[in-house]
Amino acid sequence: MEHLFRLKDRNTDIKTEIVAGLTTYLSMIYVFSIIAAMMKDAGVPENAAYTSILLAAGIGSIIMGVLANYPVGLAPSLGVTVLFSSTLCGRMGYSWQAGLCAVFVEGVIFLLIAYTGVRKSIMEVIPPHLKTAISCGIGFLLTFIGLKNCGIIVSNEQNLVGLGHILTPGILVSFLGIVILLGLVLLKKPFGMVIGMAVTAVIGIIVGIFFPDANLPSINTNAAMLQASGSSFGAMVMGFKELFSSVNVLLVLFSVLFVDFFDTTGTLLAVIYRTKLPTINGEPEKLNRALTADALGSIVGAVLGAPSVSSYVESESGIESGGRTGLTAVTTGVLFIASIFLFPVFNLITSCVASPVLIIVGSMMMINFGNINWKDYSEAVSAFATVIMMILTYSIADGIAFGFIVYGLTAIFTKRYKEVAPLMWVMMGFFGLYFLMI
Repeated sequence: MEHLFRLKDRNTDIKTEIVAGLTTYLSMIYVFSIIAAMMKDAGVPENAAYTSILLAAGIGSIIMGVLANYPVGLAPSLGVTVLFSSTLCGRMGYSWQAGLCAVFVEGVIFLLIAYTGVRKSIMEVIPPHLKTAISCGIGFLLTFIGLKNCGIIVSNEQNLVGLGHILTPGILVSFLGIVILLGLVLLKKPFGMVIGMAVTAVIGIIVGIFFPDANLPSINTNAAMLQASGSSFGAMVMGFKELFSSVNVLLVLFSVLFVDFFDTTGTLLAVIYRTKLPTINGEPEKLNRALTADALGSIVGAVLGAPSVSSYVESESGIESGGRTGLTAVTTGVLFIASIFLFPVFNLITSCVASPVLIIVGSMMMINFGNINWKDYSEAVSAFATVIMMILTYSIADGIAFGFIVYGLTAIFTKRYKEVAPLMWVMMGFFGLYFLMI
């Protein structure tokens, strides 16, 4: 165990890593119902969807932990799943088998990028203020996801978003969970995230007895076990002919690769830098291995029948609980696989239990926001564009794209375009092409 995960070198122990893995699991589990619902809309049978995404997330997280030794949980990407469901299998009319085939091929391309120097070259030319903006933008997005999931922020016909009905039981329990977690974090209590979630869940169960609310956790003795299904395993093979006989095949592969690459890279960098682990020339060690693990997870996931697997920013919660090694990710992965057989646990990990963690962790990611030179408007506006568009588009990749394009425009207007690396101009061109195609 020590040889594989270097626990002593990273000043941690088995107990801390397992608790951190549990924290990450509890913070991520909410997303599986969302992903399964989108896959069902694309035509994937529900039981097969749940089985494939839990297996893909479990195997992907274990690969990340063993190969890269990072405390990062993996699961099917929300961004790629939306692209898979609403665009590929929706507007463009592909079958879900062809959509999975696109994910598989994209995973292979991503693997090649991770193995070559392309990924490193891309990261080296991104200005420091944009890297900081990406990290902080993810923090804002994480907080927004938490506020939306628990109902504090809701959709509004007049203003797009608005304040929810605060006096509903689920939202009140969420607020109480935020207060509990805030106190535990400020007091620096060990395993504060897990304790806070456990206390919130118990309070939610008690409140739900007297004031029933769908957002509150409940102990359901009649909850059925998941009927595991492998009907989507290998289904992507049936989509090869359909995908590669299409004139839009390059557009499809580029779109999936774009979302996956920048979603994954932005998230990985933001999460890994929070671990404060050793760096080599300013870059986290074994970052290529982390990207390779991500790519392998996508390939395995596609074979199993799940959209592209990606690193999850919710891993921040496990890191804040003390996770510093791949044992955290392995623990999370094992719990994902076990969830196939412990399906009723979803009744306890409701939005009002998980959301307070996302909100608190998101706020913690604002620490480096002051590193951006807000007095230099050409720097500030591209950072601002990255953050605001990441929140409003609900997409890490789209936020990065807008930030890059604005950065290019400021360089042109201020006649500092010679300071911009040629590869940055190439990426800006690809981003513009991407927006024209979607």
